[in-house]
Amino acid sequence: MRTSRAIPLSAHAVIETVAAPAIMAAPFLLGFGQGAALVAFVVGALLLGLAIQAAGPQRTIPLSAHAGFDYTLAVVAGIGGLMVGIATGEWGAASFLVGVGVAQVALTAATRFSAPIGA
Repeated sequence: MRTSRAIPLSAHAVIETVAAPAIMAAPFLLGFGQGAALVAFVVGALLLGLAIQAAGPQRTIPLSAHAGFDYTLAVVAGIGGLMVGIATGEWGAASFLVGVGVAQVALTAATRFSAPIGA
């Protein structure tokens, strides 16, 4: 079985940079409760921090570690969503957060974590 890593790192960073503020704004736009808002804001802020430093030549996190952090963030979003759903019964918010985690896993799995020489 051949895996396809079709998304370049720069596109990965752009997608995360656009998605992070959307994740942070979603609880307010969709009327989620405080627990879901907290989880979404933390996930969005961490995602934005990773995205901003990912594609630049002055990156502070190695690419292999960035992939690991992306997967960890996806797990945090998924587990946070399940905990919000169980604790508060907000299954719409839970579904959103689990969906964020699934989308993050898909994006990370499809990304080529390599940089051009000198970048």
